[in-house]
Amino acid sequence: MLLKMILAMDLDGCIGKDDGLPWRLRADMLRFKRLTVGEGHNAVLMGRTTWESLPEAYRPLSERLNIIVTRNEEYSVDGAYACLSIEKGLGLAEENSSDICWIIGGANVYEQCRELVDEVHVTMVETNQSGEVRVGLFTEDNWEKETVEIIPADDQNEHDTTYMILRRRS
Repeated sequence: MLLKMILAMDLDGCIGKDDGLPWRLRADMLRFKRLTVGEGHNAVLMGRTTWESLPEAYRPLSERLNIIVTRNEEYSVDGAYACLSIEKGLGLAEENSSDICWIIGGANVYEQCRELVDEVHVTMVETNQSGEVRVGLFTEDNWEKETVEIIPADDQNEHDTTYMILRRRS
């Protein structure tokens, strides 16, 4: 099973605001779904806050095994697995024969998984100070960057964005 991370962040490393995304980026949302669904045998691993920030109409994320990491032993939701650690979540993805387990947030989960992944799909949102939830930036010392797509702002994409794939340097 491959382990990959996917996120959108602004130039300061901001990924969230008021328990949600700070921007409207339709192109990024469509890419997120296409990548995380893939061939249909993928998992998404997220923290409880990220799960709860998803609009109810989209919970669970369709066509993917949904895994929620929480400290709450009593936590249970329909359509998703809840587990107490990243390791148990990854084990669930493996047991369910996932081809790829995508790490989809939030900040705490991203930081815990940073050293576990060899590939990070980043949409860099060309703005600053978007919100209060941040992750550490990915430096070029540790990652090779491939720019895949640049999307200008329009009526469905609030800011210019650059989609890139980062691969860990050996």
